[in-house]
Amino acid sequence: MSDVAPVIAYLFTTFPKNTETFLQREIVAMKAHGQPMRLYSLWGGTTSFRGIPVRRFNKWRLLTLFWLIPYESWRRPEVLRELLRGLFTRRAPSWLNFWENMLGAGFACVFAREFRRDPPALIHAAWGGAPATAAWLLSRIDGHHYSAAAHAYDIYEHGGDWWLMEKLTPAKFIHTSTEMGRATLLERGLAPDRVVCIRRGLDRLPGFKPLRRDRRPLRLVCVARLVEKKGLDRQMKIYAALAAAGVDFQAHVIGEGPLRENLEVMVARLGIGNQVTFTGHLPQHEVWAHLEWADALLHTGVIAPSGDRDGLPNVIPEAMSIGTLVVTSAAAATTEAISHDTTGLVADVDKPDEWVAALTLIGRDDATAERLRVAARAWVEQNFDAHRNAERLRACFQQALTS
Repeated sequence: MSDVAPVIAYLFTTFPKNTETFLQREIVAMKAHGQPMRLYSLWGGTTSFRGIPVRRFNKWRLLTLFWLIPYESWRRPEVLRELLRGLFTRRAPSWLNFWENMLGAGFACVFAREFRRDPPALIHAAWGGAPATAAWLLSRIDGHHYSAAAHAYDIYEHGGDWWLMEKLTPAKFIHTSTEMGRATLLERGLAPDRVVCIRRGLDRLPGFKPLRRDRRPLRLVCVARLVEKKGLDRQMKIYAALAAAGVDFQAHVIGEGPLRENLEVMVARLGIGNQVTFTGHLPQHEVWAHLEWADALLHTGVIAPSGDRDGLPNVIPEAMSIGTLVVTSAAAATTEAISHDTTGLVADVDKPDEWVAALTLIGRDDATAERLRVAARAWVEQNFDAHRNAERLRACFQQALTS
């Protein structure tokens, strides 16, 4: 029997992507554990990552679909019938999700012969959108085994991905990173023994900074895409309430997005332009520098009108790991890490006075601040170790290969 570990084909929408460092850490940890991988990026990305080649889907290859679709349809006509039936009997939740699924379908058709010639032991889709569509179709065409991850975006945006349950039901297992996501998938009918919650993680823990003796002005940071589900309009009102209460503070909002101009106008209208700074997107090492600078991280997540919401944003455990206190809303899965008055503080996003009270407390009460910081770091050490969690995911891969 060969001692060589079976190869996992990882499918990503875009890899590597600056805003998806959690997936990069997963691959780093998998590599450290000796897991052979083939990495595929369906849309952009780079040609290699940490010495591992990344096979990119060059869009000119979509032209080959003119003959590949008839060929693959001739080989498996029932798959074509299934797809056409779905196309004509349901509407995609959004045009973006429609094209994401079409991208995955195109990838499957174009790469089917490559996977046929050199089949991996397992295909793992890192997202429930385009990558899961590709894995599902490769399985339907040639019987490849596959697993899939389902993130908050896949599950909740506009009610969830267009073909999500069709794609997840035949998967060997489904990986979520929050108990919230797992519970939702079980409610939708997936078997409990096939949906596993494995957190993401840090490939190495940072040093634990000391509590700043004099937290005046209070240093606040927010790291988020400037989109509706981050509740940043409420956050600006919280800053205004802090200013009205006479709390001396400085806030840095890190990230880019379509709401930036509206938020800057709001800051000017509220008269807090001297306290609130928008930095735009920053590279990861500068984000860490801001977390080290800050006394507290604010997360004001809400459920957007589209249904989209956060799972557990990775910046929350990152802040917890370095010793930055976290004050968060209770939306989505943030309270899986932030237990009120244990590992951080939880406040109602529509009650700025609660945030003023929470931030005033951690700005003045050294004993409470230190107790929360120490407990938060312990949570990260126990739950957010990328190597330990990658080993759990590898165990799922191995079980999938033997079942």
